[in-house]
Amino acid sequence: MEYVQIQTNNKIATIEFFHPQSNSLPGSLLNKLAETILQAGQNNDIHVIVLKSAGNKAFCAGASFDELINIKDENIGREFFSGFAKVINAIRKVPKFVIARVQGKAVGGGVGVAAAADFTIALNTASIKLSELAVGIGPFVVGPAVERKIGTSAFTSLSINATEWQSAEWACAKGLYAQVCSSEEELDKNVNALAERLSKSNPEAMMMLKKIFWEGTENWDTLLAERAAMSGKLVLSEFTVKAINSFKSK
Repeated sequence: MEYVQIQTNNKIATIEFFHPQSNSLPGSLLNKLAETILQAGQNNDIHVIVLKSAGNKAFCAGASFDELINIKDENIGREFFSGFAKVINAIRKVPKFVIARVQGKAVGGGVGVAAAADFTIALNTASIKLSELAVGIGPFVVGPAVERKIGTSAFTSLSINATEWQSAEWACAKGLYAQVCSSEEELDKNVNALAERLSKSNPEAMMMLKKIFWEGTENWDTLLAERAAMSGKLVLSEFTVKAINSFKSK
């Protein structure tokens, strides 16, 4: 069964999400994930947040195609894509650093989650792809988070080459990943070491730094809601419905 769970130890909160379909994110999971991140951010006993997914395969396959194909009106579509906006904005707003542990491939919304984190450490097999255009939509909601990390040129390339995987090394060179590790043991070692250091750092200093890092994104509540409406409209188009059905039948 899908889940979001949180464990707290020595001022470190580890939030883990899971979905049996390659850690894809249906609306219920997105809402729960955003809520859990915000709650951790309000807890004074927590100094740093580690965000991870379960298993040793995909980090996150993005939107749930099963849910996408059942969207029948724009309001429902907007609400679904608002789930990704809620997660990104939750990471942006919490006064704690969020470390993302990316142990496998990230697609679409999964790339957005990895980009929104303040510090992302990945395995060398953690390739990325923004696949939205291939199914007739576009990386509208996650776009601001991705572009903020890798720049307009790389974001444009990633968005247009919607069927092409880019390597973890590419993602690191562009700034999406801060570190790339050669083994899962090294990945966990680096994530844990950074989390432990931050857990002993001055919370007020980290909060101030986070505000500086995210300057210029104060309009994202409105911006990402507008982007969610764009995706919610496009998901109803004949092109997109056919593309999603074609993808699901493979």
